[in-house]
Amino acid sequence: MPGIKTILAIAGNAKSGTPAMETAFLIGDQIGAHVEVLHVRADPASAVPYVGEAMAGALVEEMMAAAERDAQVRADATRAAFDRIVEAREAPLRDGPPPLESVTAEWVLRDGSEPEEVATLGRVTDLIVAGRPVADSDMPSLMTLNAALMETGRPVLVAPPTPPVSVGGTVAIAWNGSPEAARAVQGAMPFIERADTVAILAGSDAGTPQSAGDLARHLAWHGVETTTFEVRGHHGDDIGKALLTHCDHRAVDLLVMGAYTHSRLRQLILGGVTRHILDHATIPVLLSH
Repeated sequence: MPGIKTILAIAGNAKSGTPAMETAFLIGDQIGAHVEVLHVRADPASAVPYVGEAMAGALVEEMMAAAERDAQVRADATRAAFDRIVEAREAPLRDGPPPLESVTAEWVLRDGSEPEEVATLGRVTDLIVAGRPVADSDMPSLMTLNAALMETGRPVLVAPPTPPVSVGGTVAIAWNGSPEAARAVQGAMPFIERADTVAILAGSDAGTPQSAGDLARHLAWHGVETTTFEVRGHHGDDIGKALLTHCDHRAVDLLVMGAYTHSRLRQLILGGVTRHILDHATIPVLLSH
């Protein structure tokens, strides 16, 4: 697929990282891309939230040693999940750029802060794949996802908790005329140009009435035929629910949209389209900010 040669999949642990890995390898298998799976071992010192003068040095050392053991167990389990997927996909391991005719794989282990490592490595990949944050779980981390969105300048594909069986056959574009939505479309063009069906879901705040038509005309220059549908809603949750309903009715397997097109703080506190999608999407969602 033109434009996507390397994919960075974030695997915080074996359970939460599996959907991201499966989705990344599914895409890589379809297009012949190199998939790097990133696991970050936490600094043991971060597991000791507060070290007071009254806390014995031996206790601190014991806590840090336990945290280090836990981090290694998590890393080993995640690596085992990676190995199982690689074996099932018959993806050869590579650490350099070979001619890309089929999917290749690489395990990347780093120590430190996951959001910081994702921000650094994400800037030198074509597509980032992350799991969707789920309730009652510390992984995937919303902080990590926000780092990928806000600090890399790359498109981020959010994988649903249940790995998809296809990505990009039927694409829907959530369009409101914003710069974020425009960047999402640009990042998704390798998928859009290959899709069997592309729908534009035009929000009620999509600027001028011609805005969706302008996008359709732009995509037509790339040989992409589109159908436009209007999506109505009074607030973020309404619009988010309407978008997912459209996707469900049309068997969409990739939703493309701008992330946090309004204030990110406002959406995190009061809710919004991005927040609703992140909380409820059961299909892959390609986001860009």
